[in-house]
Amino acid sequence: EHRAEPLERGRHGEFLAPGAAPPERGAIARFHRGGDRTSAAILGLAGGAAGGTSRYDVLKFTALCRGEVAMGVSAHNLGQSELALGAESLRQIASETDIPFLSTNVRTVDGQAVAAERIELRIGTHRIGILGVIAPQYATQEFKITDPREAILQQTAGMRKNCDMILVLAYLPEEQLEALAATVPDVDLLIGGPTRQSIAPRKSGRTTWAAATAKGKFLVRLDSRVDSTLTQRWSGELVEMGESLPDHAPQQANLRRFYDELAALDLPADATGFAPRLPANLPVSFRIAGSDQCRKCHPKDCLAWEASSHARAWQTLVEKESTVDPYCQQCHTTGYGLPGGFVSLSKGRDRVDVGCESCHGPATSHVEQPQSHTPYDARDRCLHCHDLENSPRFKLTDYWEQIEHGQPSESP
Repeated sequence: EHRAEPLERGRHGEFLAPGAAPPERGAIARFHRGGDRTSAAILGLAGGAAGGTSRYDVLKFTALCRGEVAMGVSAHNLGQSELALGAESLRQIASETDIPFLSTNVRTVDGQAVAAERIELRIGTHRIGILGVIAPQYATQEFKITDPREAILQQTAGMRKNCDMILVLAYLPEEQLEALAATVPDVDLLIGGPTRQSIAPRKSGRTTWAAATAKGKFLVRLDSRVDSTLTQRWSGELVEMGESLPDHAPQQANLRRFYDELAALDLPADATGFAPRLPANLPVSFRIAGSDQCRKCHPKDCLAWEASSHARAWQTLVEKESTVDPYCQQCHTTGYGLPGGFVSLSKGRDRVDVGCESCHGPATSHVEQPQSHTPYDARDRCLHCHDLENSPRFKLTDYWEQIEHGQPSESP
């Protein structure tokens, strides 16, 4: 059991459940301000905050957990991405950060618990019980997952004697989440993810349920009050973690610590999960040649490139002090993780900026035999970096005007 003694003001309280996907840089700082209320609050996560299993992903998830602890997260349910890290890694992260991992229906195949089955909090005179479940479809070779409803009912049978309110964090698809809400009458609040869209609070019987998703950019805020009949009532809303919420200094310090760790490690591309997966036995000519090779036959096109933002892509990372982050490096360098391309800060300074081969593909074969085409259709490459996350207003026709080129080769 994990116990805490938050402050309380009157009979008001709230439960804040951030989304189930990995937060973008800065979102976790906004969570802190989003949960910074004058009344008592409980902050929990439904799961799915890890980004992958690479060394970079483990470092980033550990930093996220440190940030969660700093903002007073009461429970972090284990979702699919957390289970993918494995029991040993989860135990190590919990030991390093004191993050209150929670999982009511997950055990290792040999029956060992990897997190607390339930968490109990005391807020003033109120006793809160928290459970966390995940859908059985996310079972792995290392973990077995029991039926969420049965796991909840087994716990709530005894918890009602000790708890005034029970909430469940549930990593379930939308249809399973809605079905569960209708069949667990002892549960007051059910907060879920991953759902296709965030779901505003609604009721099924006596259970209030909702879901937050979209990479941690939304949370579910639920406020309680006790009416004149001494009955607890819940109301709530979805809250966007937008630019109006200022970043919090301790979270910014945590981010700088993460960047310091990245700078010290100088992770190569193949340790980040961002390098493309390549087939075996690639021809030796599938290799980044460098934009200087292109200039020999396509000088006018290279002049157009030099006038574009692509030629200064690395400088934007310098200005934002994020050159050490592989998540940023992958779209601000040429040939990230490809043969001859950007490898790491110490081994790829000549491959910074978005060069010709970022869009056209490794060109060594084309340099050696101009009649052979470069491997990529450049138009298909735009959305690899100009996605909804990084370029929400991207339109190929509009952006193309800024980089228009493509004259015939001027070689003999």
